[in-house]
Amino acid sequence: MEEAKVVTVTAIEATPSTFKEFGQVIEASHDGDEFGPHDAQLDLSAGTPRFYIMHLENRPLKFSTITHHASVTQCLGSIGAHVWYLGVAKPSIVDSNKINNDTDNNVVQSRSGHSYVPPAVEDVRVFKVSGPKFLKLNRGTWHAGPLFKPDTMDFYNLELSNTNVIDHTTHNFKKDNGVVFSIQE
Repeated sequence: MEEAKVVTVTAIEATPSTFKEFGQVIEASHDGDEFGPHDAQLDLSAGTPRFYIMHLENRPLKFSTITHHASVTQCLGSIGAHVWYLGVAKPSIVDSNKINNDTDNNVVQSRSGHSYVPPAVEDVRVFKVSGPKFLKLNRGTWHAGPLFKPDTMDFYNLELSNTNVIDHTTHNFKKDNGVVFSIQE
């Protein structure tokens, strides 16, 4: 089998403006502030929310697979505000009623039942998350990570109770595109 090509992606700091195509960056606000656009705009309507702490080990700054969840927004943040990284690509879910079988040859049917177009290599971005903030991913945002330099890190994660069982679609860049991504700071 042919060796995968390494694509180096430079990480950019996740800010509300740099991350807006993929979701939101949520930062501290004053206690008592009213709900507004600076708060996570969540969609947890497709099931029971699950908020938990994920313990992750050995997640170096490289990846070859990327995942999306078609039915839920997801929030991720490091416990202790440690630096971490997330590879992303824009949502590419396709309305099944609007698929033209003659022209939409790239459309794939997921095991979860929805249709999507696999993310393109050139559309992958990497964000560095520093300090006391978390990321809210839009429904369908492709994501790889969290990735980090230490051996282990803990993250809080808000999704649905069955997200990883029934709403977990993965694209394998190494297998399908011959590519592995490496993160450059």
